[in-house]
Amino acid sequence: MTAQAAEVTDENPAASRRSKLTPEREQEFYEAVLDQIRRCGYDALTMEGIALRTRCSKSTLYRQWRTKQQFVAAALRAHSRECFSGIDTGNLRDDLLAAARAAGSGRFGDTLLVQAMAQAALHDPELKKVLRETLLDPELAAIGAMLDRGVARGELRADHPARPYVASQLLGVLRMRAFVDGKHADTAYMERFVRAVLLPVLGLEAPEAAGERETGESP
Repeated sequence: MTAQAAEVTDENPAASRRSKLTPEREQEFYEAVLDQIRRCGYDALTMEGIALRTRCSKSTLYRQWRTKQQFVAAALRAHSRECFSGIDTGNLRDDLLAAARAAGSGRFGDTLLVQAMAQAALHDPELKKVLRETLLDPELAAIGAMLDRGVARGELRADHPARPYVASQLLGVLRMRAFVDGKHADTAYMERFVRAVLLPVLGLEAPEAAGERETGESP
């Protein structure tokens, strides 16, 4: 009997205990959960739907994850890839430009997924907590570390009035461009934003000359 068949047919008392899944099978479950959220939203996600899609029994899923929230949390943690962690060029200007490139490259999460989850999180404190822990807090910490290093090197005043808003500006423009312009915030766009807005405001670089544009996607 295959491992997948065992998932479907094994309903003996011993099977009520948490069973061991292969990493590949576990990843298949996670991908199914996240894809369902992208396509239909968090509220439409059901354990029954995932069981049908992955050809397993509902009891298999409930043995592994007792609630939908736990299942989604596990999927998000497995999917999460920190975007800004490890960026340290030696100066704040280049750190922020590297962060712009990383964000615009698509490494910062999944726009459709985050949008769907953020809407649901407004009415679900547990889900909101999971989103912060898995997708937001690591990136906020990495940006905060960049700014702290800039302060330590004397590149940025510790009490600079724009300092508290850098993370929300960087992450906000990344998410909002699709709504405002109907376009993805790609690397060229994110770099232009950092050069035109963040660097001048922080006193790290003068604004570009009027009419001067970088190569890449038009605004």
